[in-house]
Amino acid sequence: MKSFTIQEINAIIGGELVGNTNQKISGPEQLEKATQNQISFIGNRKYVHLWKTSKACAAIVNENLKIEPEENRALIKVKNADLAMAKLLEAFNPYSPYLEEEVHPTAVIHETVQIGDRCKIGANCYVGKDVILGDGVILYPNVTIFDETKIGNHTVIWSGTVIRERCEIGSLCIFQNNVSIGADGFGYRPSEDGSGLVKIPHIGNVIIGNEVEIGANSAVDRAKFSSTIIGDGCKIDNLVQIAHNCVLGRSCIMAGSSGLAGSVTLGDGVIIGGSSSIKDHLTIGSRAVVGGGSGVMSDVAAGKTVVGYPATESRDMFRQWVALRKLAKKN
Repeated sequence: MKSFTIQEINAIIGGELVGNTNQKISGPEQLEKATQNQISFIGNRKYVHLWKTSKACAAIVNENLKIEPEENRALIKVKNADLAMAKLLEAFNPYSPYLEEEVHPTAVIHETVQIGDRCKIGANCYVGKDVILGDGVILYPNVTIFDETKIGNHTVIWSGTVIRERCEIGSLCIFQNNVSIGADGFGYRPSEDGSGLVKIPHIGNVIIGNEVEIGANSAVDRAKFSSTIIGDGCKIDNLVQIAHNCVLGRSCIMAGSSGLAGSVTLGDGVIIGGSSSIKDHLTIGSRAVVGGGSGVMSDVAAGKTVVGYPATESRDMFRQWVALRKLAKKN
């Protein structure tokens, strides 16, 4: 198990050490749950009071908070406790599961596959015809990669993920368990005689940029034609649906259980809150924010924040909620 002195931790995160502790620190933990050999963090003044009763021997704190060290309990002051904690979590991060063989004997690899240097392919993986794997790609057990797919350097794909034919995946991506990339989009039309539904073929693909992370059980569907596109640096949470022909710019965030209907376009840096839904063929401008649980029925301008159902600019929606609350009290 990894452990560090408070001085070593301060060197990792580059803060200002106030006070001291002789405890060897074995890991981070919430203030309320921490033991005397653990470090915690405080990024908001509403948690400052918990420092007194916490057993943590140290805390990483925002430099603008009024808080003092105690006997054998130290503080490390930083500009942003959340970002500093991210560095520390990286230092404490346990090693990933180890794959002994470069290619497990039970993996099925088509003879045309191109495998880069230092790749690992786990048990029961399937890699189809003309697939290209860049250097350092890791496929954990039970991953399926279908024909003509390209995967960039140092991408990690966890168990249960399926990547369909002709998709293009960038470098340094992470796909968590059971991600679906390139399944058919959802497209049907009533038949001419009214007897049923006609399935619309989806013959496009999915293109995913570099440093994209996709959470467990999320799906990115292939385009009807051309490509569904996920830009560089996008971060997709668990249980997210991205439908056919959507285009996401750079560094977008989609929180859990949110969804985009077909042909939605997101600019750069868009944030979609959890359980939000976006109607088809809409455009969400760069740096716009959609609040959790919102239903977006029309385009959102760049930089705007919308909330509610149907989603409305946040200031207007808050006024409506206040008015409704006052009306309810009168009745």
